[in-house]
Amino acid sequence: MDSVPFLDLKALHEELGDEIEEMFRACMSSAQFCGGPMVEEFENEFARFCSSRYAVGVGSGTDALRFALIAAGVKPGDIVLTVPNTFIATAEAVSQAGAIPVFVDVDERTACMSPEKLTEYLETHCYHDPINGSTVSKITHKPLRAVVPVHLYGQTADMDPIMAIAQKYNLLVIEDACQAHGAEYFSRKTQTWVKAGSMGDASAFSFYPGKNLGALGEAGAVTTNDEKIASGVRVIRDHGQIKKYLHQIEGFNGRLDAIQAGVLTVKLRHLKRWNELRRECAARYQELISMIAGVELPYEPLWARSVFHLYVVQTSSRDTLQNFLTSKGIGTGLHYPIPLHLQEAYSVLGYKEGSFPVCEHLSKHLLSLPMHPFLTLEQQQAVAYSLRLFLEQVNQRV
Repeated sequence: MDSVPFLDLKALHEELGDEIEEMFRACMSSAQFCGGPMVEEFENEFARFCSSRYAVGVGSGTDALRFALIAAGVKPGDIVLTVPNTFIATAEAVSQAGAIPVFVDVDERTACMSPEKLTEYLETHCYHDPINGSTVSKITHKPLRAVVPVHLYGQTADMDPIMAIAQKYNLLVIEDACQAHGAEYFSRKTQTWVKAGSMGDASAFSFYPGKNLGALGEAGAVTTNDEKIASGVRVIRDHGQIKKYLHQIEGFNGRLDAIQAGVLTVKLRHLKRWNELRRECAARYQELISMIAGVELPYEPLWARSVFHLYVVQTSSRDTLQNFLTSKGIGTGLHYPIPLHLQEAYSVLGYKEGSFPVCEHLSKHLLSLPMHPFLTLEQQQAVAYSLRLFLEQVNQRV
């Protein structure tokens, strides 16, 4: 058969051709390309989709996280806790807000922030300042201001304990939901399913083209139930303006283009169906490869409904398996082969190999298989056949 692409954006856009062309014509005739009704329409629809009161469109997912942190009250010199197995934009947003990223290790099954490791860090590396009620680092004496759990691969972090820990230590919670459009979490506290992007003080979404909800370029959004944060993001994204030429603060140029908002509005109407198709693909992978020795499938806890932005397996033969699949015309991805704490960009933070053993182990064993709504049974069978062929050969040599 033909090759199996890792992602098929062409099929997705062919399906929506007429709807997107109609949106382009409407945008051209209005001549409103920055802000305006198309942006407002998308913001309103995306807020409803995420079960949040507000959504504010911005220029990228990095903008979304950076602006959310600033608007929520993170100040230069503050410490923000997050995880090292994520795209660098998570930590960049913290640094660019003037804060200091500090990492905690992840859960070995979900690869998301470990509530136990978060608690361990706060109990052993911090103390309570009785004067202002803040939590302070024992080493740097800088205040801790926020925690950024990353909803990874389309699945949420375990938010109930993270929210409880944050409340205990007086920390903001900013969700990095850039890979989790439509993902759901079962809150044992409220006994209800809730959407990614509706649980923290604010949340950041990326609409990079390959996301479950992707623009035709860069775009992002902040969701929040806090009117003050939403208003703050609107000011920050537009050069700090509260109205034209009246600059309340020094802001950024981080607005969402109307054309991108229009594309996202069109796609948003299909997102629930696309996410269901991704879950069906994941279920087929479960049937096809669960019995293959030497490969571990993604773990979906009872409290999670993943939207499978990525389908990530574990194997001790990751690099040679990837080369083999490439030779068979099967696309794969690595997310993320070098954790942030070992990147040269963050060498100043002083972490060494062994600082986060779970994250480092995962970085050497995880491989992303083809995953998108238009993946066919035949393509998945081809992936499973190649996996079985390779791992049987490996097992015979052991």
